Amino acid sequence: MKIGKYEIEKPLFLAPMDDITDYPFRNICKEWGADVVVTEFVSAEAVIRNVDRSLKKMSFNEQERPIGIQLYGSSELSMANAAKTAESYAPDFIDINAGCWVKKIANRGDGAGLLKDLKKLERVLSEVKSNTKLPVTLKTRLGWDDSNITIFDVLEIAYKVGIDFITVHLRTRQQGLKGNADWSWIPKIKEKSKIPFVANGDIKTPQDVEKCFELGADGVMIGRAVIGNPFLFKRCKLYLEKKGEYLSDPDIKERIKWCLIHFRKHIEYYGEQRGVPIFRKFYNGYLHGYPYIGKIRTEIMNLKCAQKIEEILISVMENPEKVNDIVHSDANE
Repeated sequence: MKIGKYEIEKPLFLAPMDDITDYPFRNICKEWGADVVVTEFVSAEAVIRNVDRSLKKMSFNEQERPIGIQLYGSSELSMANAAKTAESYAPDFIDINAGCWVKKIANRGDGAGLLKDLKKLERVLSEVKSNTKLPVTLKTRLGWDDSNITIFDVLEIAYKVGIDFITVHLRTRQQGLKGNADWSWIPKIKEKSKIPFVANGDIKTPQDVEKCFELGADGVMIGRAVIGNPFLFKRCKLYLEKKGEYLSDPDIKERIKWCLIHFRKHIEYYGEQRGVPIFRKFYNGYLHGYPYIGKIRTEIMNLKCAQKIEEILISVMENPEKVNDIVHSDANE
């Protein structure tokens, strides 16, 4: 599959997730085998107003390539101008968000809201395509709801305006993240699509990835399953390359080692005051499944001092068999 100037067989993508796929996490996922990464979605309106926090979301390093910057919005002019700014950061492609289901986004016509007005979607895609020399891609859903499945129409629009590849989250906007992603759509989409197609939704295991490729996907995008679990990329790649050879989950020492690496990158990027609280979403994935670890997680979730958090994690990493003692020791301090 061609991604910008790169040609990758059976690529594994890190899904763009707001407040998740930031600079530190993308770098961790690349180290663990993600072939392609995409930024958090960035508001076109914020970009054209030069909002610092939004502009920062578009920054990346060379080790992250190939990388896409994802933009969302419904104003053709704003999206076109934001695309010009995004191009100045020199990503490998610009991705358009037509899949965000969150009410405050979709109900104002942005994200999946574009699926209620396919003419506007076409204008937005066309304007972005006309205002950048970079490849332009699209992430979308099956439709607004079960009564309005529009994916085949979107495929035609994407091909018509020259979109380079399309990612489909295999749920409707109405579903949000509820229910099951419907993988029965993969062969149908593949049959109808005239451009490469990336499957997304409920992909949690190496076997899931293999199944999506078998059903016809050109690429596979993994989202929530890698939050605090970047190891999944390596496990999936080995499973595909070795035709079923299975790599077990890292033990607690390895998990905490990488939790610490990620935590330090996070604090370096955001600073302690902001970085400590927003890292909390990652602990569950890194620390899942070990005796007494829930107590450790609860304790560090309430801490504001990065050094103290590191001390506790290092204690567990060096003495995982003494997690219970560490809990009681800290509780008595």
